[in-house]
Amino acid sequence: MSSGTLRKLAPEVNRILYVRNLPYKMTSDEMYKIFGKYGALRQIRAGNAQATRGTAFVVYHDIHDAKAALESLSGFNVGGRYIIVLYYQAGKGKGGKESEESKKRKLEESRKKLEEAKEA
Repeated sequence: MSSGTLRKLAPEVNRILYVRNLPYKMTSDEMYKIFGKYGALRQIRAGNAQATRGTAFVVYHDIHDAKAALESLSGFNVGGRYIIVLYYQAGKGKGGKESEESKKRKLEESRKKLEEAKEA
């Protein structure tokens, strides 16, 4: 194989795309039509709770199809809204209460250790 045939992908590239700013009334069929143009889809998970409306996770079978979709659809106008397409990053999408509680717990642990060190 020649070096021109295989290109190394950036580390953030993966088969799962995170899509934001979708129209709230967009149906699953419409999403499959738009994202399916770039390759075989494994699944689409659209947010339906108040905090997740307008977002979706789009999972492709092939990483190169996901890359092509991201490059083509980022900034694409869908229903009068410009969608934002990003690669899903496992550590970044979990904000919210869990993250805050975890931070508070770590802060408390650090304070206890500091108090113990002062007493010793």
